Amino acid sequence: MDSYSRLVERIAQSAGVSSDDIERKVEAKRAKLSGLVSKEGAAQIVGAELGVNLEKERLKIAELLPSMKRAHVCGKIVRLFPVRSYSKNGREGKVANFVLADDSGNIRVVLWDAHHISLLEAEEFKQGDSVEISNAMMRNGELHLSAFGDLKSSNEKFVNAVTETVFHEKSLKDAQPGQKLQSRAFIVQVFEPRYFEVCPQCGKKVVEQQCNAHGKVEPQRRALLNLVIDDGTGSLRSVIFGEQILKLGLNQEEVFSLELFNEKKNSLLGDEKIFSGNIRTNSLYNTTEFTIELIQEVEPEKILNEMNSRL
Repeated sequence: MDSYSRLVERIAQSAGVSSDDIERKVEAKRAKLSGLVSKEGAAQIVGAELGVNLEKERLKIAELLPSMKRAHVCGKIVRLFPVRSYSKNGREGKVANFVLADDSGNIRVVLWDAHHISLLEAEEFKQGDSVEISNAMMRNGELHLSAFGDLKSSNEKFVNAVTETVFHEKSLKDAQPGQKLQSRAFIVQVFEPRYFEVCPQCGKKVVEQQCNAHGKVEPQRRALLNLVIDDGTGSLRSVIFGEQILKLGLNQEEVFSLELFNEKKNSLLGDEKIFSGNIRTNSLYNTTEFTIELIQEVEPEKILNEMNSRL
């Protein structure tokens, strides 16, 4: 069940009506607004009109919507990342990340508040602990917690917490920032790769062989590749990093040599693959972008079996 279906079910239960009724109201609302809002956005409007305020309810992770500014969830910390220091506009700060999971899915949580970060540094919250989060903001598929949010321990157990990333099949025309999307699409445009250097210890970007965390290092070269994919309903500019680039049928030499790459890139056009990743807003250009995390080959036999199972 995708996030929209869960959302409709939640509104129907809270409002005491059927899911079919909610679906009809959502379609009517979208028609009234000339299709300018997504199904999820229209569902939120319908819910509000029925007296259902989702931001006041505790939700499953899979029910979180990209536009939420006061999200309330509970889950288990399944992965902790090291606290990182940063410098921006002459100010020093710290940021912490962990992955939170429940029985519906998982999501990265980003902490910006010094007090919340100190709780992780003091190991008051560890991997495997259950926590409750409130007043968090959704941003590009992540939960961001500022000083206005709350992070506290929970006694709830999450035995069936989903630890693997869950991608939902959607048309590219329906892609919204914050979604974890899977699409079978064709490559219609390919750009030259861009190169950058990273620290071999932490994987962070280095400048002139200097890593903020590890000082002078012997950097490793990395590549990113921009392309445009099209699934027949719409097209989307996409970006691929690292090993996933090789799954396009390129080898290391072709990735890191522009001459060899340009000889090969036209052969990529028209290739059909299954792309999975995160839909984000590119803050520099204010455009929607697909960050691809996984590329798989199309298996016609598997697709045919899935179609037959739906008949």
